Amino acid sequence: MPVRVLQINLKFNAPSEELKKGFAKIVNDIAAVPGLRWKIWIMNEDTQEAGGLYLFDDQDAVTAYLEGPLIAALKANPAISEPSFKQFNVVDELTAITRGPMKPAG
Repeated sequence: MPVRVLQINLKFNAPSEELKKGFAKIVNDIAAVPGLRWKIWIMNEDTQEAGGLYLFDDQDAVTAYLEGPLIAALKANPAISEPSFKQFNVVDELTAITRGPMKPAG
C-alpha cells in the first residue's frame, strides 16, 4: 500500500498560545499513533486557522487515526470549528526530486 498524506485544517476561537498549550498536552499521543511517520503543525494566527500535514504508512493507519479518540476529542473541542480532513497519495518521483522526507523513521 502506498503512503498517504492527511491534511487537517480547522478554525479556532481561542488565543493561539492557549491552543498551542492544549496541543502540547497531546503531542506525545499523536507521535505514538501507529503508522504515523511524521506530522507538521501549521498555524495562521491572523486568520485563526491551524492544522497539520501528516504522513502515514498506509490507508489503514489514516482510517484508524480518523476513527480514533484523538480526532473525536478534536471534533468535541469547543475552541475548534470547521475541521476538514483531506487525504492524498504522494507523487513519489517528483517528491524525491524536491527532497520530501519520505523514508520510514528508524
